[in-house]
This record gives sequence, structure tokens and C-alpha cells, in this order.
Amino acid sequence: MNREEVENGGDDMLIDRDEIEQRRLENAVPEGFNADYLKAYYGKIFPYVDMFKWLSYGNDGKHPGCDHSYFGRREFSFTLDNDIYLRFQSFNSVSELENAIKEKCPFKIDIGPVYSVDPSKRHAYSQGGDNIFTPVEKELVFDIDISDYDDARYCCSGADVCLECWPLMTIAIKVIDTALRDDFGFSHILWVYSGRRGVHCWVCDGKARRLNNEQRAAIVDYFRVYKGNENSSKKVSLVGPALHPFLVRSHTEVLKDYFEKRLLSSQNLFLNEERFEKILEMIPDESVTSELRGRWLSNKRSREEINVARWDQLKNLLQSNKQKGQGLRRCIEEIVFTFTYPRLDMEVSKHMNHLLKAPFCVHPKTGRVCVPINPKNCEEFNPSAVPILSQLLGELNTGGFKGEGDNEWDGTSLGDCVRYFRESFLQPLLKSCKEEIETSYNAKVQQSRNSISW
Repeated sequence: MNREEVENGGDDMLIDRDEIEQRRLENAVPEGFNADYLKAYYGKIFPYVDMFKWLSYGNDGKHPGCDHSYFGRREFSFTLDNDIYLRFQSFNSVSELENAIKEKCPFKIDIGPVYSVDPSKRHAYSQGGDNIFTPVEKELVFDIDISDYDDARYCCSGADVCLECWPLMTIAIKVIDTALRDDFGFSHILWVYSGRRGVHCWVCDGKARRLNNEQRAAIVDYFRVYKGNENSSKKVSLVGPALHPFLVRSHTEVLKDYFEKRLLSSQNLFLNEERFEKILEMIPDESVTSELRGRWLSNKRSREEINVARWDQLKNLLQSNKQKGQGLRRCIEEIVFTFTYPRLDMEVSKHMNHLLKAPFCVHPKTGRVCVPINPKNCEEFNPSAVPILSQLLGELNTGGFKGEGDNEWDGTSLGDCVRYFRESFLQPLLKSCKEEIETSYNAKVQQSRNSISW
């Protein structure tokens, strides 16, 4: 190829890029959320097959040991436009699920437990005797909302969130995920962005799904460190001569670094008297608090230095008071826990019949999709970069994306999220489920053979 041809080829490439950009602008979808957008999303992008495979847990009819009624006993709840709420929806196949969602176009889909019988036929069963309608399986779930941290952040409040306070959710994922895997032995854990202000966790191991309410409550209590209420000056009390190994690990591996390197300055925790007084109230020794208060009121440092400097002064003074005992030095850890430790909605996790929003729903307030989060690199997750409904429809309209087969989601910015869900979560889960079904089936076959031989 000669120089002239190379140059002409370069011009053609520039023209092609300009045409692609022009096409993108022409086909852009106005931002926002409405039923028409949602209908297009459910019609072309929502990953029905993957959701069905997940919630079937290997009971897909392909193995003689599978439970053909399993998926049909799962409760789905649809919230329609104008807050119309439809509970106890159930479906026997992926096509039934897909047709119902496309027809009703729910603004929100919640997932409930697997019941003893088809929930849509619950009225046909008595509440006593053998035919009882009761939940028999449900993922162990956790719900963490950043609005519950309003006393620990100053950049936002309520449902608002930004990159300064989102690390609180990163901390929660790191602490809870590590404990679920290392302390309880769970493997199949799905973290999902709620679409607006928090994260959801689905623990999907068979032993987790079969926990009763008392066992779930015991696991939740393992994570509890908050003993006070919203009116208490001291919300965390780390009692005992030594911290539990879980709390030590959480503090040394996650909480301390995030508090000192990120939140201390980003939230300006010691910026003014109102803020540092909240921290001084957590210290039960008036001589210590008086000394610190006197220093801070008389020494006005620059905003960039003040938070780190005052925290170092507080730590040095508390650690130097050896004669005051372990309790006073423990205040340092209690302050860190107060501002960083995960704040769980306990009731969501305790009860098997509690519903939780489905992954890949679209939040109607933000238009953002509830996408999975990889806990291994959750510190890189940016809630403001999550695909928006209008953005996804614009990508479909441009034709610049090409999906594989019928997977139109693969040709959008949601593609990486679905692929992560499928490859990192779903495939290992289904492998484990099918091994469990095979083991159970073989045991029953052997038991039957033994009974015949007798």
C-alpha cells in the first residue's frame, strides 16, 4: 500500500468514526424513566434465561433426581405503575416468567422464598395438618442502605450518594463477604447494587437456603456490634478483655485503613466543634475530653491537616493513658467501628419470607440497573457509572453493538455485568447444585436397592 492509499484509508476511518458518533447522537434516548423505556428493556435486554437458571438451582428437568416443582413454588412480587402491588406470583418455566414480565411491565420485581406449595394456589391448602403453606427455602440475604449512615457522613444524606461516601458500601461488602466465606464456609455469594443507595447480598449455597429463621437470626447476631439507638452518644461497645477474631480481622484489614486514609478527610470528621464533640462524647473520661477540647478550640489548623492531626492527638492521648485501663484505649477502635462498620437491616436477614429486589431490575428513581458487584474488586465500583435505562436503549438504537445470538444485552454496556453474573457466579453455583442433586439421587437409588435386597 502506497502513502496516498494509507492517507486515504486514514480519512475513511475518520469519516467512519464521525458517522458512528453522528448516528449515536441521532439515536440517543432522552434520559429518564417511563413505562415505554421499561417495556423495551424487558423486551430486549433483561436476562430471563440466566435468572431462571439461578433460581432453579439445577432443578431444570434434565436430571432424574431434580425437583420439577421447585421453580414453580418460588414467590415473585411485582410492583406496577401507581404502586399496584402483586404478591404470590409464580411461574413454571422461563417462558411463563418472561411473558408475565413483558405483559405486566413491573416497575420493581421482588423475589421471595420457595414455598411448600405453589404460592398462587395457597388458598387451597389448610394452615394445619399435612398440607401447610409455608416457606421451605430462601437465600440468606443482607440489605445495606447508605441512608443508615447519615450520622457518619457529611457529604450527603438520605438516599443521596456520592464517591466520597460510597466507600462505606465498599467496606460493608469487604467485611461481610470475608466473614461469610471464611467464618461460615459459604461459597456462592452474589452482591448487587440496589440501583440507588445501597447493596444487597444473596447467599445461595444449599445450606444457606435451608436455614430456618432462628439460624438466620443467629448469623445476623454474629455481625451485630451496634448496641445503642439513634439517641445514644455511644452506639458501639466493644466489651471483653479481647475482641472477637472476626472483629480484629475486620478492623485491621478493612476498617482502620478506610477510616484513616479515606473517610477521616473526605468526611471532615474533626472539621469543627459540632463534629468533634460527637466523637468526644464516645470517650468516657472527662479529663481526656477536656484536654482534647482545649487543644482543638485553641489551635485552628488548615482544613487539609485538621482531621488527621486531631485524630492523631486523640489516639496518642488515649494510648498513653495506661493507668486508665484497656477500656479507654478501646475507645479508638469503637470510634472507628462507629463510623465504618456495616449497618445491616437485621429484619431483612432474619425472616425467610422477606422479599428482596431482583438483580437486573431498574430503579425507577434513578433509571439505573441493579447490577452485580464483584467483591474481589468492589473498591473499583462506581455507582454513577452503572448503566442507565435510557443509555441502554440508545445503545440498542445505534446498531453499533452486536450481541451474540439472541443476547441483545451482550451488545450493550450491561453485557459485562451479565457475563460476570453468568461466568463468576452462576456457572460455579450450578455445578455445585448439580453435584448435590447427583449425590442425593445416588443415595436414594442405593437406599432403594438395599431395601429390595432385604
